[in-house]
Amino acid sequence: MLKFYKPYSSSTFSSTHSTSFFNYSFLIFQTQSLSFSSSSSSSSSHSSPPTPDHVSHLILDQKTATQALETFRWASSFPKFAHTQSTYRALIHKLCIFRRFDTVKQLLDEMPHSIGSPPSDDIFITIVRGLARARMIRSVIKVLDLVYKFRDTPSLKIFNAILDVLVKEDIDIAREFYRKSMMANGVEGDDYTFGILMKGLCLTNRIAEGFKLLQLIKSRGVTPNTVVYNTLLHSLCKNGKVGRARSLMNEMEEPNDVTFNILISAYCKEENLVQAIVMLEKCFALGYVPDVISVTKVVEVLCNAGRVTEAAEVLDKVESMGGSLDVVAYNTLIKGFCGEGKVKVGVHFLKQMESKGFLPNVDTYNILISGFCEARMLDLALNLFNDMKTDGVKWNFITFDTLIRGLCSKGRIEDGFSILELMEESKEGSRGHISPYNSIIYGLFKQNRFDEAAEFLTKMGKMFPRAVERSLKILEHCKEGTIEDAKRVYDQMIDEGGTPSIIVFDCLVRGFSGEGCVREAVELMNEMIANNCFPVPSTFNAIITGFCAQGKVESALKFMEDITARGCEPNAETYSPFIDVLCRKGDLQKALQLFLEMVEKGIQPDHFIWNSLLLSLSQENYFKSKNIFNIDDLL
Repeated sequence: MLKFYKPYSSSTFSSTHSTSFFNYSFLIFQTQSLSFSSSSSSSSSHSSPPTPDHVSHLILDQKTATQALETFRWASSFPKFAHTQSTYRALIHKLCIFRRFDTVKQLLDEMPHSIGSPPSDDIFITIVRGLARARMIRSVIKVLDLVYKFRDTPSLKIFNAILDVLVKEDIDIAREFYRKSMMANGVEGDDYTFGILMKGLCLTNRIAEGFKLLQLIKSRGVTPNTVVYNTLLHSLCKNGKVGRARSLMNEMEEPNDVTFNILISAYCKEENLVQAIVMLEKCFALGYVPDVISVTKVVEVLCNAGRVTEAAEVLDKVESMGGSLDVVAYNTLIKGFCGEGKVKVGVHFLKQMESKGFLPNVDTYNILISGFCEARMLDLALNLFNDMKTDGVKWNFITFDTLIRGLCSKGRIEDGFSILELMEESKEGSRGHISPYNSIIYGLFKQNRFDEAAEFLTKMGKMFPRAVERSLKILEHCKEGTIEDAKRVYDQMIDEGGTPSIIVFDCLVRGFSGEGCVREAVELMNEMIANNCFPVPSTFNAIITGFCAQGKVESALKFMEDITARGCEPNAETYSPFIDVLCRKGDLQKALQLFLEMVEKGIQPDHFIWNSLLLSLSQENYFKSKNIFNIDDLL
């Protein structure tokens, strides 16, 4: 049996209540247009008793179990008032919260005499849920014993309530309860029962047993409902079995919008754009509209594939069918256009979004500011930054960080300093992030203002003492030629969550390249790029020199192609080691090809390149034997 405790005594709740309690009850009762005297301990003279709904609300408003019981007994003092199932249920709910299950049992026993009817299903379900909240899971099953005291057979509603609690706790206990307490007594269950069991099996990834349950339902001549199918579909997709889920969907008589949401999201997760679109079109064809989360995922996958126009068409279709969108869906689309370099189209959708009642948020503006910075439209980025203040959208750290990086990387250092100053004055501040300051160093470094960059790094010591200390140690080790010690400090810095500046990366890359450790230098440069710090010529030229020093011209050429594709601009120092090593190898023809390529790009050859070519030409006597080109024309 369910374990209960010492029952309350009727003497515990005398007709004389505390003045404070009655004053509290009076104030609440009075606001509901009911009057009674707070000074009198008897309410027999009141002509207008409270209604059961009023009493139920008063009971639920009490802060303790004792006050709830006092309110219940106080209402009983009205001659014309009679408690109902609803007032008992309110009190039992409150007592369960405070684990007063002893008093609950007494209340159940009194109900047939007090109101002339036994406890209802809702009351027993309230007890089931109260025991579940109290983590008394085994006692939940024993609620059936309480039910049997008042009726021959518990209703299916009560069985399902118990089963639902058990499934959330332990599927094996739930299945045993279904077999021994339900099936053994001829209670087979309904759609809700099978839905609960399927949910339990799928939550524990027992997909094979879920299919057995599906077959069991069918074998009884019952068509599994959509909820049962969708639960199994979701579990299949969650475990990466999207193809099997699609096959299962074909068995369904009536797939609904949830069905399509599950499969569309699963295909998007796999980046299977073709199937995601197929499911989306099928969903539309059946008159269903996916939810905004699924729609946003489709838009994101389309944008990632560069199909931004189709992504915009998806949003139009959803709206035309009465579906709901939100700012996140539009932000995803705007980000897609910005990623394609079509920032002004992104602005168009910003205005469209506003016209449809979706107010842009800080993420919307941050996406567009980043897009303008990438497109080198820095003035438009600054205009948008100022518009945020006018439109009442607060700048956040990402706003400042994005704009400072964009300005500094494109040579607008002074503007970068101005935004940095605004950031420091704002409530947001740097939030402990070093990246905006590293962007300033990067901008100075790109302009060959090395002393200013080093000075700025030192000044950062007050805000980021550990990062600056580590940086200075790395620079010192590189200067002394102890590159392994420098790398050890760098690893410590990374392990501590630090982000090195361009000065540190450049120093380490040149250090490793100088030691012949070109592979390590390339790895460092990749880490550098991953931190949004694109290499300057001095950095990648060191790697090219390292490759050429080892005679790996093809590797050096491949490396130059890669960095050029990333937007890095080579200079004369980039070509110098190539031409030098090719001339030394006697491959003058290839050296001259690189020379011409360099000249066509508008890069002026330095004296090292001229020396290499002229020395090679004179040694090979090319002036006399070959008429390749006129040196005077090149000069």
